[in-house]
Amino acid sequence: MDMARLAAEHGLERVGGRPSLPQYVKQLFNRSDFTYTLAKYRMQSENERNRLGMAWVLLRPSFSALIYGTVFGVIMQGATARPPDFAPFVVIGVFILEFFNTSMNGGAKSIISNASLVQSLPFPRIVLPIAKVFQNLLDFIPTLLFMALIVIIFGARPDWDWFLFIPLVFLFWVFNQGVAFIFARATVHFRDLSQITPFISRMIFYTSGVFFDLKVMVDKIDPSLQPFADWQPINNVLSIARGILMKDGVVPYDYFWHLAVWAFGIFIIGFVFFWQAEERFGRDE
Repeated sequence: MDMARLAAEHGLERVGGRPSLPQYVKQLFNRSDFTYTLAKYRMQSENERNRLGMAWVLLRPSFSALIYGTVFGVIMQGATARPPDFAPFVVIGVFILEFFNTSMNGGAKSIISNASLVQSLPFPRIVLPIAKVFQNLLDFIPTLLFMALIVIIFGARPDWDWFLFIPLVFLFWVFNQGVAFIFARATVHFRDLSQITPFISRMIFYTSGVFFDLKVMVDKIDPSLQPFADWQPINNVLSIARGILMKDGVVPYDYFWHLAVWAFGIFIIGFVFFWQAEERFGRDE
């Protein structure tokens, strides 16, 4: 007897099987409450383990900005081409890149660190990297407000351009989510990648213009490489944010569509890439 045909005749589906892409999207929307609740309570749980609780959402990037600013802006001042208004320049770079790094690293561990949950409950596994990045977004919002306060202290003044942060944060969130999808699946197949991911994020940190103007640096090295700076997605985010927030900053509006191409392209590729391995998650390989 053909068991597969018998099951199909009675409307039965294989347990753990991969649904079609439209069905998968529908299942994901049906689990939206679960996704939001998972992100919210994990954020509270992780921060309540420390005495200062939610304060660490602001303290972590603040300490990083202070340390890197001291090293690259004071100790190595004579060895680097320090951009104008270096303090807010570094603060914006460090605070914004924190969202990317936590999303990539958290996405990479979202499946392998929740193996018991994946094996015990039926739900779209993509909920886990989505919940992780959404958790990071919730952490990022107070960080943005604190970052705005810091640049005001250094002389910036709010204007209508600050509303451009709404589409900027949205595109950055979409981009980070796509990166998380890719790393979430890749880490399941190659467990050692979780050990390499911190080094990847560190390399991105030091090559994306956090401490220097990437366009100026590329122009000094080889002007023909300017398209690299213009299409580097992290540099797009940092350049737009600095143009919005910094005193006398100029917003590179063309970077918005560069970032949009990256964001939606990586998101779609990452979503499909993750979905294709849905039935393999939680199984011994």
